[in-house]
Amino acid sequence: MDSIDLEVLKTSAGWIAAGHRCELVTVIKTWGSSPRPIGATLAICDDGRVVGSVSGGCIEDDLIERVRVHGIVRSAPEIVSYGISADEAHRFGLPCGGTIELAIEPLGAHSRIAELLQRLERHELVERRLDLRSGAVALAKAPVGAVLSVDEHSMTTLHGPRWRLLIIGAGQLSRFLAQIAIAMDYHVVVCDPREEYRAGWQVDGVELVHAMPDDLVLELKLDHRSAVVALTHDPKLDDLALMEALKSEAFYVGAIGSRLNNSKRRERLLQFDVSAAQLARLHGPIGLYIGSKTPAEIAISILAEMTAVKNGVPAELQIQHAAALTPPGGNACLVELS
Repeated sequence: MDSIDLEVLKTSAGWIAAGHRCELVTVIKTWGSSPRPIGATLAICDDGRVVGSVSGGCIEDDLIERVRVHGIVRSAPEIVSYGISADEAHRFGLPCGGTIELAIEPLGAHSRIAELLQRLERHELVERRLDLRSGAVALAKAPVGAVLSVDEHSMTTLHGPRWRLLIIGAGQLSRFLAQIAIAMDYHVVVCDPREEYRAGWQVDGVELVHAMPDDLVLELKLDHRSAVVALTHDPKLDDLALMEALKSEAFYVGAIGSRLNNSKRRERLLQFDVSAAQLARLHGPIGLYIGSKTPAEIAISILAEMTAVKNGVPAELQIQHAAALTPPGGNACLVELS
């Protein structure tokens, strides 16, 4: 499962290779409420096909209609705005009078989309600089903390995995978690020293590592854009990795298990070289409470909590599994699979 950004680029590359004229549309600025964030992309083909999204749908409809009536006629990038007036905001489905500014770029061999995709295959975070006058493109490795930027001469966008996720354990839940995380622009690494689990692993685009998890945590030098999720249920694997991860700058560290097992894990970690402040960063039972039961639902629950933490949602607005009420007649040690 590709991220939306990657799907847009791959589709664009296919259209270019097939001889179609096409354009890449990028959200570069918003005012008020906007249904899509800055950096969101859409590609449109000369036959009216589109991939990606820059709004709730109405702007896409307008772009498609213009292509169907006039074709793709731009020879250089252009900045356009939608929703300047209240009538336009209503027409294009921009809530609360929102306004959106787009960069529309005609694509061709000069756009270096194929080269960009090759670099993304190597899990690089790439900075793509577009000259807004000539349409020339330069590619470079993106510096740490880089963001989309636009001035009167150029637009610089970021492509590739913005975040890293280390999953401890190559089980069934890990497969669902990895697939969804890839679609959310994470570079996913799965670590499992157990041969019987690695033998059955089949998820494209995920790096599978045979190593002890704590050694890999140290090797990866986790930063504030990294997350660690321990899913083996084996204290020999999970606990040592968590101990090192809690000392790192990782923005999220979580472990699967019931309330009872997580309570025991916390007691064990305190006996190691883990401070109370570091231990307080551990998420467990892992995930937001959504009544999850199946592996796919649990994966969604975990990524929902990761996303809330990444986006700075206050803890009081989150309902963790640990805070959820036990169903009548339920066992708090058994009902939470995550």
